[in-house]
Amino acid sequence: MDDAASFGGIDQNMSQQLQQVLTADKDELFQILQEQSDMLLQAALRNPLIDENHLLALLKRRGLPESIFAAIYAGKRLLESYRAMFALVCHPETPPHIAQPLLHRFYILDLAKVCAMPAVTPDLRQIAERCIVQRLPTQPLGTKLTLARRGTSAVTEMLLREGLAPVVEACLNNPHLKEGAVNQFISSFQSTAETISMVARNGRWKGRPNIRLAILKNPRTPAIWFTLFLPGLPSQVLRELLCSQRMTYAQKELVRQAMHGRRAAQ
Repeated sequence: MDDAASFGGIDQNMSQQLQQVLTADKDELFQILQEQSDMLLQAALRNPLIDENHLLALLKRRGLPESIFAAIYAGKRLLESYRAMFALVCHPETPPHIAQPLLHRFYILDLAKVCAMPAVTPDLRQIAERCIVQRLPTQPLGTKLTLARRGTSAVTEMLLREGLAPVVEACLNNPHLKEGAVNQFISSFQSTAETISMVARNGRWKGRPNIRLAILKNPRTPAIWFTLFLPGLPSQVLRELLCSQRMTYAQKELVRQAMHGRRAAQ
């Protein structure tokens, strides 16, 4: 039984059309892929001449029936093209059960592109983020820097935790980074005098009260930030700093000096 007959239950006219689709040349296939008929589109996907360019053209269309996405996914040969596979996952109408398994085959920077797509579903974005996070430890510095600049909040937070100075600096300018993640990083053992100073100099973060307090409570914070930040703090906050268990004796001495200077000025 030939491919046309395998569709079953069709009239002679349709059978002839299917046979023409199955034997069409490459140029004819581009025209056929603009058809609305589910049956003709499925037949086109069985044509042995169909290639990456045909699939990319098809996946630019909207309103495709779910059966077409299923047929592309089932035809393993059709997904040997990385570009076609990427287009299939990025199509806003691709069913989640088809898109999700393919994410594990993506390059890490393409996963970041998926996360940035406005139309991507929350579940798909979460899986893409998870794939990125799992691969982060083995990535070269250049890739980490790119992800630090473009990644989602979850990806950027994970990169920040690694504590690599160039990556930290890139993360701090990522618009998706949240204040809570910065606060946690400053308070963590991964923060260093260098990276703490990066936060303290950053225009986006240096003026935030909770960030300043976290910086001042870190025993690795350089003395210059006490000199710059303490004058702007209320006396009650200075007294709270003296009760911190994390600060060094030298740091508390700077706080005492600031309090004495404030009293002398009154």
